[in-house]
Formats: sequence, C-alpha cells, structure tokens
Amino acid sequence: MRYSNMEECIIDLEKHGHLVRIREEVDPELEMAAIHLKVFEAGGPALLFENVKGSKFRAVSNLFGTVERSKFIFRETWESTQNVIALRNDPMQALKHPFQYVGTGLAARKALPLKKAGGQPVAFQEIQISDLPLIKHWPGDGGAFVTLPQVYSEDPGKPGIMNSNLGMYRVQLSGNDYELNKEVGIHYQIHRGIGIHQDRANKLGQPLKVSCFIGGPPAHTLSAVMPLPEGMSELTFAGLLSGRHFRYSYIDGFCISNDADFVITGEIYPGETKPEGPFGDHLGYYSLTHPFPVMRVHKVYARQNAIFPFTVVGRPPQEDTAFGALIHELTGGAIKQEIPGVKEVHAVDAAGVHPLLFAIGSERYTPYQQVKQPAEILTMANRILGTGQLSLAKYLFITAEEDRAVSTHHIEDFLTYILERLDPRRDIHFQTHTTIDTLDYSGTGLNTGSKVIFAAVGDKRRELCTGVPEALQGLPGITGTGLVLPGIVVLQGQAFTSYAEVQQEMDTLSEAIREQGPLPSCPLIILCDDSEFMSGTLENFLWATFTRSNPSHDIYGVNSGYENKHWACDNIIIDARVKPHQAPPLIPDAAVEKKIKRLFAEGASLGGIRLS
Repeated sequence: MRYSNMEECIIDLEKHGHLVRIREEVDPELEMAAIHLKVFEAGGPALLFENVKGSKFRAVSNLFGTVERSKFIFRETWESTQNVIALRNDPMQALKHPFQYVGTGLAARKALPLKKAGGQPVAFQEIQISDLPLIKHWPGDGGAFVTLPQVYSEDPGKPGIMNSNLGMYRVQLSGNDYELNKEVGIHYQIHRGIGIHQDRANKLGQPLKVSCFIGGPPAHTLSAVMPLPEGMSELTFAGLLSGRHFRYSYIDGFCISNDADFVITGEIYPGETKPEGPFGDHLGYYSLTHPFPVMRVHKVYARQNAIFPFTVVGRPPQEDTAFGALIHELTGGAIKQEIPGVKEVHAVDAAGVHPLLFAIGSERYTPYQQVKQPAEILTMANRILGTGQLSLAKYLFITAEEDRAVSTHHIEDFLTYILERLDPRRDIHFQTHTTIDTLDYSGTGLNTGSKVIFAAVGDKRRELCTGVPEALQGLPGITGTGLVLPGIVVLQGQAFTSYAEVQQEMDTLSEAIREQGPLPSCPLIILCDDSEFMSGTLENFLWATFTRSNPSHDIYGVNSGYENKHWACDNIIIDARVKPHQAPPLIPDAAVEKKIKRLFAEGASLGGIRLS
C-alpha cells in the first residue's frame, strides 16, 4: 500500500495486526518512552498513544521496530527503490539486464518533488510548540525532544528544492534556556548538509531558513537518515519509497511539506547558540550539554488529526537498529562502488554503530610473497575511515577475502578469524588527534579522539585459548577474570583514577604478564570494572569495550614499544574501565517503571504483551 499520510499507515498496520492503540492517558514525561522501550524489547507492535497528557494530539512509536514491519510498510515500493539505487550505483546494470530495470525510469520520474500552488495547505492549522506532545525520554534529559524530525534547509547561494538537505538532526523543544514557543535547539555538526548551508548563510550575513517536518508518509522519515548516492536528493528518495511525489509549497519563504503532520519553521541567525542537551543517546549514554544553533520559531503548523511520531534511543539494539538494517539492504552495494576492492563493511550495532567497524577487502599486492601481509587492505582502511559517517569510527578490524569464507555479520567467527592471523607487532595502525562521533565521550574532547586499524591476512598464526590461561590468574590488582571468545580474556581491575596514574598501573600489569612467559594464544586482553558483566554476553563485551575506550589513550601492550615509529606489542590490552570524563550511562527511572505496569495488566491496552 502507498500511504499519502501517517494516518493511512496506522490504519493499515492495525488492520494487519501490527499496531496496538493505547487508550489510557499516558504522561509524555518519561512514561511514553518507558512504555516504548518495554514493547520494543518484547518484539511488540507499533503503538498509537491516543490520550497524551497535556496535548490534544496523538503520538505513535515503534513504527520501524522490526525489519519485517518496516518492509511491510514499504512492500509495494521496496523492489523498485532498490533497483533505482542500484542503477545510480552501477548504471551498467541497465545495459546488462534491460528487462529487469525497465520500470525504474517510470518509478524515478514519479519520485520528483511536486510543487503545489497557493499558500497554506487547506488541512493545516497554526499551533504552538506547547501544543505538541512534549516527550521527555530519559530522566537526565534536558527537556522534550523531537526524535524523528526531517530537518529541511536550502543552499542560500542556490535556493530551491533540488539544492536542499533533509536530515534527521534532533530538535530540543523545551528546557534549558529556550523560550518556549519562540526558540528550539537543533543538534548538528558543521560538516552535515545543514551545517554547510548555515556556513554559507553566515558568510552572506543572513539567517538560514529552516523547516522541521514531523510525520507524513513513513518514507519521508526514512529518507532523512539515508546515505544516498551522489546526485540523488532525499526528497526524490522520499517520493521513490512512498510511491508518490513529495508535495510541497512555500509560506513566508519557508518550504512546507504538504503531507507532514507537523511543520515548525524558523531561522538560525549567524553566531546564535544556546546550551542543548543532555540527551539519552544511541550509544547508551547521555550526550551532555553543549552550545548548538538555536532556531527562532516563525510558525508551527499541524494538519487535521495530526499524529506525532517518535522513537527512543539508548543502548542498542533499539528501533534505530531496524533503520540501520533497512539502509544496509537498500544501499549495501554502494560502498563497493565507492571504494573499489571492498567486499563488506559492517557498522556493529551492539557497539553503538559508530565506534566499531568490521570490513573485508581484497589483497592483490602480495600474491608472490613468501609471507602474506596486509597491503591493499590498508589503503582501503584509510578510504573507509574517510568516507561519510564511517569516518566517525574509532576501531576498524579488516581482513581480506581469501580461501576461507568469512562474513563481517558473523561477529564471533569474524573476530576469531582476525585474532588467529593478527601479528600485534606489525598489524596495528593508529591515527591520533583526529575526529570521532560527537556523541562519543571516550575521547579527549568534543569530536576529538583517535582511531586504530587492526589488519590481518594470510595463514593462521595461532590457536586461541578457550579458557582463561593460568598465567592470567592471580595477577596483582586483578580481582576477577572471564573469557568472552577464544583469544579474548577480560580482567577485572581497580577503578580507573587518572591517566597520570594508570600508566604505572598498566606497566606493572604488563610486566606481570610478561614474566609468565609468552602467551600467544591470548592476543586480546580487556581490563574492565566488572568481569562477570563484560564476559556475560557478546553484546556486553562489544558495547562496554568499544564505547568506553579511546585507542590512543586506552590501548596498551605486553612487551610493547616502538619499532621505526611503529607501535608494537606481544599481547594487546584495552582499558575499557569507565573513565571520569565519560558521560553517564542511561538508567531508567524506577518509579516510572513501576507506574507503567498498569498498562500491561490484564484487560489494559497492552495486557497481551509479555514482558521479559
């Protein structure tokens, strides 16, 4: 089915058993988010909140909570959208398979944005920010946020819809120093599309006009997060995936999505910022308060019977995990075209997506050498770490496609394959004083940190330990041990104090391990606060290790040193303990958790959902 608005999608989902209506009054202050998290964890349906305390508008969440439901929503346009993107990535496919792609031209033509004459759409009414469901997601959040916005801006030097950017940048509606109904905060970085537009507006000495669309056909929401092929606009993609033109008009010089449920228009003036945050984010921690652009609100519109879509992010997996899976299915081949030789790249969701990448490439530079070693994959690694959002990664594990089949999506097998072949005296490559994700507080400052590449190819070098070696038991200062995977041992140490003191601590630990003799079966050692938690599940290891460490500061080694300016060691030690400068983790409010149980009781709206 092709939806012209959010209401049609909700009716369709309910008809097919994919949505439940919540009749009871629910508080947007923490309750709605807590309910969403419980239902998502249970693999439950989309939720329509019909009675939001303090607002006349309904709200919907968990629309994209499973890949299956997401693909159901786009079932009539999914294949044609994949075909168009495939052609943008590889135009020769149309010549090789002309009948397979015969319909893509028609689909692409229908996707072009369509301007409607006249002023304000008939179905719209003017409202205020305070009329919206002001949803606060986590106890430490600075206020209410829009978590599924479509933030629209145009190039001030080349205005028009085909020179626009549509991105999902979170919007803070209340709290902090924002004057309710007159100001909102928009969280984005200068290198994003809207940031480039703002920079150009600043140089022209003029405010940047911005429109925040909320709701509308679900394809519009997904389009705001898509990494699209060069030359394809987000609004064209929105039309392609929804099966109908993106319909728009202009009011007071601001672009208006005629199909959105809500539109907030306003201007960002040069140099105007206000504190934004904190916000419980997708890494599983709060992103803290920092100055970000403030938008002076011009007007706010709502369509008749508007529905406010939202999601809740936190430690993965969450609903945005399904977003990632959808994006991979639609654009999975793009990276192969952009970086020749790359076979796969996997941003590991359990590690918060951005901190950890797995990749497979080709290795053709050394076919006649006696000993295979990374060469071509190192050039690919640098390309990967310089490409789009992949550049936010801190850790990249990369190998080559060889005789044995290996997949980046089989995490245990992939790590085992790497560790069996890694030469820690040759295959570890650092990039220091560089950029990382704004939301990652493991580094040395906002947006600043380091990266490391672990590159391994060739024959198997070692058998990996399948238990904690005796040499790693009874070490000074270690109060617990555990095994995550073959070759990966965790050690529980004392709480982290400061980097000034930790170097001596790590020297002592490394020397104690070295004195036990060579330990090739255990190439990777993780120092942590809780060995039982860290080794309890693979997901715990991935999350805690790669969100709590900065490669340049937190990687140490047994028998380590520099060889011609290259750092080398015998065994790698990653200090994944919580550091004082890192952001606090997300912890639900116990009172709210208790209060929402009423909705899951027998006879209540969510009584049929079994909680874990």
